[in-house]
Amino acid sequence: MMDILYTGPIQAERESPMARSERPSGRARRPAAQRPNPCCFCWCCCCSCSCLTVRKEDENRARRKSQDTKLETIPNCEACTKPTVDEMRQWAQCFDKLMKSPAGRNVFREFLRTEYSEENMLFWLACEELKKEMNTSAIEEKARLIYEDYISILSPKEVSLDSRVREVINRKMQEPTPHTFEDAQLQIYTLMHRDSYPRFLNSSIYKNLLQSGSRSSSES
Repeated sequence: MMDILYTGPIQAERESPMARSERPSGRARRPAAQRPNPCCFCWCCCCSCSCLTVRKEDENRARRKSQDTKLETIPNCEACTKPTVDEMRQWAQCFDKLMKSPAGRNVFREFLRTEYSEENMLFWLACEELKKEMNTSAIEEKARLIYEDYISILSPKEVSLDSRVREVINRKMQEPTPHTFEDAQLQIYTLMHRDSYPRFLNSSIYKNLLQSGSRSSSES
């Protein structure tokens, strides 16, 4: 048998210059991968994804910072006397005592402003003002402004109401009365009581006010 002499790894055959010149100079490009339709998982088939609407509430809250109500009857701060320490402590006993106190409403409203939910208090105050109105034309005008400021979905100060209450309001707006927004006012009152009030009692705004009042009382 003939022995095979091992001479090492076989080197690849060099390409001739002529072969290189005949080879196409450009590389064939791969077809670009088709981008997925950004709206595939959205609720609509238009180009602008409706899923972006989940940010609507956050954007609204950011805009509320600089928005002013159309109702000139609501001042930036209700006129009130300086609350005593006992009165401030009573605010923590129940939400009704807080809301019945002008000073308490002012402090609570300041807290709501830090949470970008001041519109809840503004709406409640506007409803209280409407209940005091006796003039028919003034009632219609104030009801219209309340609707535009707090009920309309186009308003940056829109309050959170369920569909049942909105239907009731839409029916009553055909002939507005001082009690047109009664159901809505109760719903917002309940929302502030259950959602914002517990956080208010634990907030630095309330605690610092209480400590400052206690310190002033002890010094005097």
